[in-house]
Amino acid sequence: MSRHDSPNLHVTSESFRDGQILPPAQRSGKMRAGGNDESPQLSWSGAPAGTKGYAVTVFDPDAPGRGGFWHWAVLDLPAGATSLPAGAGAEGGRLLPAGALQLKNDGGFHGYLGAAPPPGHGPHRYIATVYALDVEHLGLEAGFSPAKLEAKLAGHVLARGTLTGIFER
Repeated sequence: MSRHDSPNLHVTSESFRDGQILPPAQRSGKMRAGGNDESPQLSWSGAPAGTKGYAVTVFDPDAPGRGGFWHWAVLDLPAGATSLPAGAGAEGGRLLPAGALQLKNDGGFHGYLGAAPPPGHGPHRYIATVYALDVEHLGLEAGFSPAKLEAKLAGHVLARGTLTGIFER
């Protein structure tokens, strides 16, 4: 079964609603977009039997250049996890479950980088995706890029769900 055929997880957030504008907390301060670089609160349900772990990403497919922009990637979340608190993507990951691993985002650090589209570039979509996986650990190390995570996920996704926030400057 390809990841596009996999069942859906139900993903919600206390930080923003699907299709709505991202609040300042989820926008970037580091990139001068008037925000706090706080990863959104996320909850999910509906994982199929056999789920052994999760991964979560936040991706902007509308970023200029090739391949979009990875804002966050966290993997090796335990099977018992059904949510992440707001701010779990802080550098150091102290609010993440034990054993979870944050990859380096496209801004160059391990953690969540808030929304910061180029001024005048139009609305960008920030797609938070939760993946239910058939493995506890994907075997990646912190030095891997989120772009490589996609290839590693390919054979292990049992279900996935998305939530999209919008932001423009």
